[in-house]
Amino acid sequence: MRDRSKTEAETITLYRPTGPQELALVRESGWSAWPPRLPEQPIFYPVTSEAYAEQIARDWNSTGAAAEFSGYVTRFHVRAAFLGRYDVQTVGSSRHREYWIPAEELDELNRNIVGPIEVIAEYRNGQRHSTE
Repeated sequence: MRDRSKTEAETITLYRPTGPQELALVRESGWSAWPPRLPEQPIFYPVTSEAYAEQIARDWNSTGAAAEFSGYVTRFHVRAAFLGRYDVQTVGSSRHREYWIPAEELDELNRNIVGPIEVIAEYRNGQRHSTE
């Protein structure tokens, strides 16, 4: 018989590149939840690798005025049982892998985050800065 408590505690580590506005909302949540999507954002898409998240934060977020020339890489852990209902999507090259979580299921994703959402990298104007 499989130990149920161990199964429920199994997590998958995900990453999310984000800008300062979304990061401020995560901070307001006590580092525990992602904010609701805007109407033009029907999908929440965390990525599966730190390198891919860094690429987006560095090359996209930190080079645009919309994100105040700042990009952040966050890391968080989600119960594997919850993520099991979603396929990993490959976009572009084989290293560009992400989950597509419908906006209406974001609250449920948030309930399945284990531990805090952490900022692990910061980029400004395409350059990495210390997060300490």
